[in-house]
Amino acid sequence: MHTVVERELELNLVLSPERSIPVPARLSYRTDDPFAVHISFHVTSDSPVNWTFARELLVEGVFRPCGHGDVRVWPTKVDGRSIVCMALSSPDGDALLEAPASAVSAWLERTLRAVAPGSEHERLAIDDALRELLAPTPGDDLWLRGPWPSDDSPEGA
Repeated sequence: MHTVVERELELNLVLSPERSIPVPARLSYRTDDPFAVHISFHVTSDSPVNWTFARELLVEGVFRPCGHGDVRVWPTKVDGRSIVCMALSSPDGDALLEAPASAVSAWLERTLRAVAPGSEHERLAIDDALRELLAPTPGDDLWLRGPWPSDDSPEGA
């Protein structure tokens, strides 16, 4: 059984230094995918936009600038409010989003209680999955004794 930690909030999509528009979003974390956070934008529309990236990146980005390439996260203040900025880049375009730092931090704290940092690999159950994948099935013995003669049988037998 796995746990899902979600939080709906309103982000600001920055269009220019003077203008931004509100974007409804959902932060999701699943203990069966313990290294990742999922963010869905435009959750009230027919075509939400989904992003997935490392939880560690968002945790660090609440305190200091981090990331490179497609996802960059950093803390700042706007009009005296603490916010977390997320710069997302894709072939479809770039977006700069602002999220309230207190809401993101509170949600991240809930994810860290669900799966402590450093213990994520224990949730993956890779050994169990491999054991199940490699377990012999009833039909496997048919493949092991094929229609071919064994190496120790006489020629032409």
